[in-house]
Amino acid sequence: MKKTYYLFNPGRLSRKDNTLKFTPVDENGVESSPKYIPIEGVSDFFCFGSLDANSALYNFLGKNGVSVHFFDYYEYYTGSFSPKEYLLAGKMQIEQTKRYLDKRKRMDIARRFIQGAAFNMSKNLKYYINREKELTPILEVMNEYTSLIDGTTAIDELMGVEGNIRQTYYMAFDEIISADFNMENRSKRPPENEINAMISFGNTLCYSLCLSQIYHTQLNPTISFLHEPGYRRYSLALDISEIFKPLLVDRLIFRLLNKKEIQSKDFDHQMNSCLLKDAGRKKFVRAWEERINETFKHPVLKRHVSYKHLIKLECYKLTKHILGMEEYKPFKSRW
Repeated sequence: MKKTYYLFNPGRLSRKDNTLKFTPVDENGVESSPKYIPIEGVSDFFCFGSLDANSALYNFLGKNGVSVHFFDYYEYYTGSFSPKEYLLAGKMQIEQTKRYLDKRKRMDIARRFIQGAAFNMSKNLKYYINREKELTPILEVMNEYTSLIDGTTAIDELMGVEGNIRQTYYMAFDEIISADFNMENRSKRPPENEINAMISFGNTLCYSLCLSQIYHTQLNPTISFLHEPGYRRYSLALDISEIFKPLLVDRLIFRLLNKKEIQSKDFDHQMNSCLLKDAGRKKFVRAWEERINETFKHPVLKRHVSYKHLIKLECYKLTKHILGMEEYKPFKSRW
């Protein structure tokens, strides 16, 4: 089974016969012992440190279907190297573009993304309400905003409703998470405290995972419905990630902090910013990999699938909707 590799240290990636060779390099340019990675076992790379590589290496990665995702100092996604888009089909791209250009059809798909996201956020709150957390008033306000989704007629209006739903939802985090941490308000660039740092990091991983799964389908990642398509932006991954962030990112944060798997010592506090240290990121990534590879019995397929595969299935559902084969229904968690 192919794996995702996370490169936190700066280094040099090169080809050694049919194997990848990664040589870590410290801030003084001193090399450490190289690590060898069989190419047939690599799905993609997530690079959080600077990576030195040449065109021959990228040719080798491209021929073997390996993607490389890059992130900046603040852990924000900056871009990807992706193999040739061999699955893209003309008919699919035409139909996807037509759906985007048709305001009514675009709004219909965009509403479904937000409905799926709102349902999964409310499912998280209900889980903790059943464990005697005082979250019912927050859930009631969320439900009021959710009821407005069907009545929206423009993307900006829909995004405003989504923003209100999510802002209300985030108010529950301080009640759900251990008293050792406080979220206060959502802050992004840069995150101002520990919970915000984990949300930003987790959302980036979720976005990149969605992008990777889109590449396994005929969908064009640059043509989106909820978020505006932009230059050099794979905005369809942003659309699909809305559904899965509550299930994959938020639930993981609750677990890591409440079980003290990540603690205050795992964060780097600077002036007006807070980021995970390398040790904290590695803990998060290990837990993330466990989460996305965790399997459950799919209610429709009646077989066990991983959460990683679930995202690919979501892309297939959207493909069928765009081609007029089957109505798209966003994934809604039943647990």
